[in-house]
Amino acid sequence: MNNLTLIKHAHVFTPEDKGVQDVMFAGHRVLAMGRDLSLQGQELTTIDATGKLLLPGLVDSLVHITGGGGEGGFHTRTPQMNLTDATKGGVTTLVGALGTDATTRTLPDLLAKAGGLHTEGLSVYCYTGSYQLPARTITGSVTDDIVLIDKFIGVGEVAIADHRSSQPTARELMRLASEARVGGMLSGKAGIVSIHVGDGTSRLDLLEQVVTGSDIPASQFYPTHINRNLELVEAGIAWSKRGGYLDMTTSTNAQFIAEGEVPAAKALALCLERGVPVSQLTMSSDGNASLPVFDDQGRLIGLEVGQVATLYASMVEAVKQYGVSLPRALASVSRSPADILGLPAKGRIEPGADADLLLVNADTLSIESVYAKGQLMVDKGEPVVLGTFE
Repeated sequence: MNNLTLIKHAHVFTPEDKGVQDVMFAGHRVLAMGRDLSLQGQELTTIDATGKLLLPGLVDSLVHITGGGGEGGFHTRTPQMNLTDATKGGVTTLVGALGTDATTRTLPDLLAKAGGLHTEGLSVYCYTGSYQLPARTITGSVTDDIVLIDKFIGVGEVAIADHRSSQPTARELMRLASEARVGGMLSGKAGIVSIHVGDGTSRLDLLEQVVTGSDIPASQFYPTHINRNLELVEAGIAWSKRGGYLDMTTSTNAQFIAEGEVPAAKALALCLERGVPVSQLTMSSDGNASLPVFDDQGRLIGLEVGQVATLYASMVEAVKQYGVSLPRALASVSRSPADILGLPAKGRIEPGADADLLLVNADTLSIESVYAKGQLMVDKGEPVVLGTFE
């Protein structure tokens, strides 16, 4: 068996706290976890991780891998994501999506970029569709896209409560969710419907109408940007009582916070305090989305870009600043999104799971090493694998 690696004496979080353990992996799979593991007669790389934490690689459920933005004109289209944008931030699995612009950004380009990142070492999936309905597709059908195209695991991010949305009706959203649900059932995928929630006062009302007026469960939807303001967080907590999921966005800027956005780590802590199970709570980066800056006259004066690395930073912030336990903060960016997205080999450390692993400093929680599918991507805090054009 080739490429056997044994990490010894790490404090392992699976995300549950398992104490000091050894973890062995080969190829892209974890083979064993336990105390005092050893192997005789095999070529083996052994790493002494005494005093370090071993965490699962992060799962980022929303990244604009081909770039986003464009609301301020062609020059405001944000750049594509690079491989190390993810790996340096501990993200080993992500889901690519289109946003407002499904004209100059296309699904074929999204799939091509996902394929490129996969070749470079990440695990990458995609949503068909975009903000608007009727949904853009490859085959002409959301169901067919999910069934026939391997990387498509759902549809989105469909915009509601936003002036940039197509102002969908409950009936239209029911139909879309039904198509995604059937596609997921036929293909063994999640068939999830990613929902972009804007700052409109209707908040999650449309989702409430759909689950009240149909047989579609709340768990079919995956609303994001729930930390946009405190009122939306409160609406999200109510939504969670139906069994619905909540996703907080970690990329932000000072203007968003000043205007009332709740930092993702703070929103996560608040939801946990209010009794929302961590299995229904996630954070995502919205990486490479545009973060516009306006003057007091509402004119665009600057444009920042969402960063995938904010996902890990917000997880650490939840622990250090808001008192969330490391297992629960970690679950929100690993096992919870993996389970929601129907990726059972991701977001966890256990035999049979993918060898997506982070070695971090126990005191500072800074990332030292990153393995993606068993391949060392970051070592001593620096990338050792670069994207093709980095």
